[in-house]
Amino acid sequence: MESSKHKWMPYVWLLPSILLIGIFVVFPILIVFRLSFSEISKAGVVGGFVGFQNYIDAVNLPAFKTVMKNTFWWVLSVVGLSTLLGFIIALVLNQKFRGRKIARSILIFPWATSLVIQASVWNYIIKYEYGNLNNVLLNLGIIRSPINWRVSYQVEFIWECGVGIFVTIPFVAFCVLSGLQSIDESLYESATVDGAGFWSKLWYITIPLVRPSLSVSTVLNIIYVFNSFPIIFTMTKGAPANKTDTMVTYLYMLSFYDRKKGPANALSVIGFLILCLCAGVYMMTVMRKEDEG
Repeated sequence: MESSKHKWMPYVWLLPSILLIGIFVVFPILIVFRLSFSEISKAGVVGGFVGFQNYIDAVNLPAFKTVMKNTFWWVLSVVGLSTLLGFIIALVLNQKFRGRKIARSILIFPWATSLVIQASVWNYIIKYEYGNLNNVLLNLGIIRSPINWRVSYQVEFIWECGVGIFVTIPFVAFCVLSGLQSIDESLYESATVDGAGFWSKLWYITIPLVRPSLSVSTVLNIIYVFNSFPIIFTMTKGAPANKTDTMVTYLYMLSFYDRKKGPANALSVIGFLILCLCAGVYMMTVMRKEDEG
């Protein structure tokens, strides 16, 4: 009896977490799947089964291709550049220097601050008439008249990506930093004795040993950035004409502004499947490399 009790105890301890995941994650996902195949009126009344009609309507929306392209570049640029810059910053913060603790504390501010607040601050910084960026450049004599930093929707989107990179770097940096601190210093000492330089140690010791931390941060980053809503919605609300929208902000506008709840639910499912595919392919690639290594 005692051994049987010990056998089931881990499952008992896990039960509250499983119930919470089921109620707040799995159940809503199943509801969205069901709604994506249902007819939904503008008042939100759920009707009968309509098959793949909501998906067809979603794909045929005028802004669909633009939104998908924006989402691709948004995720690629933010995740890619924040991973690269976060890795470099982690390498710097892993060195011993005076003020390292203060530097680490400062780094966490962009990540810990509300995204709505940060997007609003950046909106103010790049204002044409009285933005801080123009004021600084004018006072330094670098420019003679204010520059319109939001001259087109392409530039607007680049600014959104820049803010996304800025607020995502700390997360990557601290994930990589945790991996760097777990590396035994004797490995670097042995490599130095053998005549290895900085780049050799980076390529053959640092990168392979921080790859697990980097893999986790990249997968979480893809999910986090793909679903990021506040930055784009606060800075542009997708204007003009959905030209700066990503999938998340677009399906929100589609559901709550245009009242097209069926296609919006279909887009949610499409986004969910894209994330599952990206995460699965990335993890399989990483695990294959680790097995080969």
